[in-house]
Amino acid sequence: MAQDLSLHGIHVPLVTPFTAAGAVDPGALEALAHQVLDEGADGIVALGTTGEAATLDGAERDLVVDVCARACRERGAVLTVGAGASGTRASEAALERLARWPQARAALVAVPSFLRPSAAGVVAHFTRLAQVSPVPLIVYHIPYRTGQPLDAAALRALGELPGVAGVKHAVGGIDQDTVALLGDLPDGFAVMAGDDAYASPLLALGAAGAILASAHLATARFVELAAAWRAGEAARARELGHALARLSAAAFAEPNPVVIKGVLHARGRIPTPDVRLPLLPASGAAVRAALDQLEQLEQAAKTP
Repeated sequence: MAQDLSLHGIHVPLVTPFTAAGAVDPGALEALAHQVLDEGADGIVALGTTGEAATLDGAERDLVVDVCARACRERGAVLTVGAGASGTRASEAALERLARWPQARAALVAVPSFLRPSAAGVVAHFTRLAQVSPVPLIVYHIPYRTGQPLDAAALRALGELPGVAGVKHAVGGIDQDTVALLGDLPDGFAVMAGDDAYASPLLALGAAGAILASAHLATARFVELAAAWRAGEAARARELGHALARLSAAAFAEPNPVVIKGVLHARGRIPTPDVRLPLLPASGAAVRAALDQLEQLEQAAKTP
């Protein structure tokens, strides 16, 4: 059985920077990893949706994990790696490969998509994966991508499985099941906010942290938001949460991660804004709108 993991704080699912020739840029990726960790992130996620994992070949995926593992080893940060597939056997194989990277502390595994098993089938799937995985699992619950909604009872059943450390909760809002789950969590099971615009209210309801693509752009402010809710500083957290929600809305105005890559490139943090088909680069208007929200956030931070 995988080792225990206490999830908390802000984790950044890193984009995969590309060179002008279209190759993965390991130097830019490593610099980006250190930048978000410098700003207080507790961990990074390699091969998430934001990292365009579906567009990378096997050698490229290994390169991304190699770079992220090195950064986390040097910084003592938590490395989570996206893994899994729609089928259980393919998911087992992907998870077993993670033993190659001893720095990996967790695997982010989406609820099976397209097949749409029953809730009992989802629980059986994760039961099997937890038995073979070398690292704890974070269930990625994102029904608007997987087509598989789960109620609070099903999520609680997943949280009671040995080897399941938490859930990245991205249901597109805060509904009755969200409130019910956070009101009665299994011991050692962490809810991590996964919808960027709803990160602040989820933290207010008791989420342990968040896994947020928008945190590329304002890592320190998201770290500050999580700390404010933990400290019970509600007024400060509400104000900052609203500002960060506006940034997140701008960052997700077009398919993730195209706007985030556009902003990172405009700020000189990655060499190109390029993405791989079927994604298309962000429009200039979307990048400018996100930059404007980021600049407003930065100006507010400088105002006493």
